Amino acid sequence: MSVFANESLMTRFRPLTAALLALGLSAVAQQAGSSPPLSSSMQQARALVAQMTLAEKASQLQHDSPAIPRLGIPAYNWWSEGLHGVARADVATVFPQAIALAATWDTPLVQRAGDVIGTEFRAKFLNTVGPDGSSGLYRGLTVWSPNVNIFRDPRWGRGQETYGEDPFLTSHMGVAFIRGLQGPDPNQPRVSAAVKHLAVHSGPEADRHKEDVKVAPRDLVDTYLPAFHAAVTAGRAESVMCAYNAVDGVPACANQPLLQHYLRDEWKFQGHVVSDCGAVADIHGDGAHHYVKTPEEAVAAAVRAGTDVICDFGSNKTAQPATTVAAVQQGLLSEAELDRALQRLFDVRLRLGLLAPAGQRPFPEITARDFDTPAHRALNLETARRSLVLLKNDGLLPLKSTPRRIAVIGPNADSVDALVGNYNGTPSKPITLLAGLKARYPDARVDFIEGTGWVAPPLDDVPASSLCADAACSHAGLNFERYANLKLEGAPSAAAVAPQAVFKWGWPDAHDRQESARWTGFLRASESGEHLLRLKGNRGYRIWIDGELVVDLWDIAWPTSTRGVTLKAGQTYALRVEALQTGWDGEQRLQWSRPGASDEAALAAAREADLVVFASGLTWELEGEEMTVLAPGFAGGDRARIDLPAPQLRLLERLAALGRPLVLVNFSGSPMAFGAVTQKVAAIVQAWYPGGEGGQAVAELLAGDFSPSGRLPLTFYRSVDQLPPFKDYGMQGRTYRWFKGEAEFPFGHGLSYARFAYTQPRLARSQVRAGQGTRLSVLLKNEGSREAAEVVQVYAHPSGALAPERTLVAFRRVVLRAGESRRLNFELDAQALSTVQADGRRVVDAGPVVLWIGGGQPVAAATSVRAPGQMLKLQVTGRKELPAFGPTVMNLETRE
Repeated sequence: MSVFANESLMTRFRPLTAALLALGLSAVAQQAGSSPPLSSSMQQARALVAQMTLAEKASQLQHDSPAIPRLGIPAYNWWSEGLHGVARADVATVFPQAIALAATWDTPLVQRAGDVIGTEFRAKFLNTVGPDGSSGLYRGLTVWSPNVNIFRDPRWGRGQETYGEDPFLTSHMGVAFIRGLQGPDPNQPRVSAAVKHLAVHSGPEADRHKEDVKVAPRDLVDTYLPAFHAAVTAGRAESVMCAYNAVDGVPACANQPLLQHYLRDEWKFQGHVVSDCGAVADIHGDGAHHYVKTPEEAVAAAVRAGTDVICDFGSNKTAQPATTVAAVQQGLLSEAELDRALQRLFDVRLRLGLLAPAGQRPFPEITARDFDTPAHRALNLETARRSLVLLKNDGLLPLKSTPRRIAVIGPNADSVDALVGNYNGTPSKPITLLAGLKARYPDARVDFIEGTGWVAPPLDDVPASSLCADAACSHAGLNFERYANLKLEGAPSAAAVAPQAVFKWGWPDAHDRQESARWTGFLRASESGEHLLRLKGNRGYRIWIDGELVVDLWDIAWPTSTRGVTLKAGQTYALRVEALQTGWDGEQRLQWSRPGASDEAALAAAREADLVVFASGLTWELEGEEMTVLAPGFAGGDRARIDLPAPQLRLLERLAALGRPLVLVNFSGSPMAFGAVTQKVAAIVQAWYPGGEGGQAVAELLAGDFSPSGRLPLTFYRSVDQLPPFKDYGMQGRTYRWFKGEAEFPFGHGLSYARFAYTQPRLARSQVRAGQGTRLSVLLKNEGSREAAEVVQVYAHPSGALAPERTLVAFRRVVLRAGESRRLNFELDAQALSTVQADGRRVVDAGPVVLWIGGGQPVAAATSVRAPGQMLKLQVTGRKELPAFGPTVMNLETRE
């Protein structure tokens, strides 16, 4: 059945454009007798495309589609990012990173977050839409999110963008997010969600443009495709993004089995496919797939396979409409195949209202001011609370009394980067951990000492005495120029000599003015040795020393990180610093690490404190998408090891040896191994990248203002030595489903401030025929003294050598008052009892199925007792083959 209703959209969008009126499309008659009937928006799209010349059609295939004035079509840029909030479009509500959303195990909450993000996209569109309806980069309504790739290996830098390692949890989270973004009506979506990256895209980052993934049929069906199937069938995602890598010898964006067999034929997808940016160029050329020889052949292969939008860069010939025209003229691509792609594109543009006049656009209740509102920030705070995972607690938490003196130590204690992750917007009032603790304990003395950098010694402000405006150092300070554009072009709007590279972008009203700045002068070190430099508080900057580029973070979409530079004491070096404003970043200042830096100040503060909070971990500058991070343990945006970086670990071990009450709060988008220090700290909180309100949420958790309910959406291993090679895409030996070793903290783990008991487990039927399901119920009681939420998890282990160790088949987040009991029911379908065979067939086999229902897996974490729960056995008789993928209806409601 078509996802589009037959109801005419003309009444909603009339008048659309002068061109549509000229076509006489004042009404579109209902089709009778056709199978399936075309939606009215698709009929309008076909009529519009029919009026275009070949050159005009080719221009619309690109993600930055120009206007066609004679047809009344405005310019439109398809590229907008919304992973956990409106990204790269100035101030917006910045929700916790996607991996943190998954840690809530709360699908209604994730759907509400998606709803807010969809609303803010509409608001941002209204803020910048042109008088003719044109929309630019990051300001459109086609959102390239969510990322439902499986986080199969903790070394992957982009794993933070996903919902974790489990296909079942990822499917539910992805569907919830899509439903929130798009809204309930497919005829009138709030935005278009693009689920990405199809398929088997999960690192290593350095190889993603050329990797040919050889994936076993079993792993494809059992692990890599289920979340895409759910996103398309249950989430009804409007769009799918194809990946950079090849699958079984064919680039993903030209892959007929993926884009046609699975997506169109089996899953009945009717939306559009967009390429990852530059993926079509990768289909040909040196250093990429070498699948075809010419750009024309690459465009033809992609479009014929089902790719409808080519996201590319101007330097690639595949980004040029002339290449598409040539592909048609050379007979590589038919004009009908090109028309098919454009019809899909204009269908969704019509339903989004992108071709409607301002007064006729849908969602008139959304205004240009509906972003970063108090209500949105309140939901963000609640989401952050539910995402936090208490990994370990020796009884220190919640804090029993108000500490008089708190020592806050670590590189992420006062870092906004540690809040926002990647693919992010700009929070208007970011609350770091330091700020959160100061607000929560206003009467306490809070001492902040960074103590260490992330991968190097701590960075301090470069003193004014080390900065000179001229080579002779006769004038202190730096020469400062400010430009009213992002490219340092033209005459500066202001020029002066500044004492340091200190600047407040958008001050005092936190406004993104799209400006850039340059500081020039000379740097004189007081100590000899390696120095690291950064412009703290800004995420778009470059630094040169004696003409050599040593830091390049100019483009936040494709960042490279800093490397050390050797300076000699007393010697003067030419210095140039350039920065741009891509949001409101607050105050920035030039910093460096000194060779003689010591952690004694941090230790001294800890000795005098009633409570020590160490903020450890990473930021988006260390793990992420295709980066250059020149530090031990990092590679291309990925991680070579999963240990806490050595400088942090050394300081943490010294702090633990002091014997003071010590809480470790870790910020990262991927699992971290803390080694022997795990046993030495009193409590560990995994904070992820918790969003704009994250620091407040962590402070409240420590104080006991709420009971933690976050659960791990992935396994925290003890070392990468427990894992298969990163480039092995087989699932054996990785994730909780196939890992046979002992994890530090298992998938599904998370502690509470309450105690939960599981009793009276029941099966509606203890024996079923293959192909049947059953109902499982259990009595859950909160035996604690406070209200708390429990995440109830159901795992299945069918008999047979091919079955995983266990598989998540149901879950529910439940809030119970102190002493309250509630019977919970779970419907288990036939798929929950099935196993995928080596050839990709899904089969229910005769034999026992072991079921577990509890507060985690039936395994013990290294620092906690085994999760409470109950085990049951179900007997299956007979044998039945099932469809490869599960049901298309997914109920995300978790209330009883």
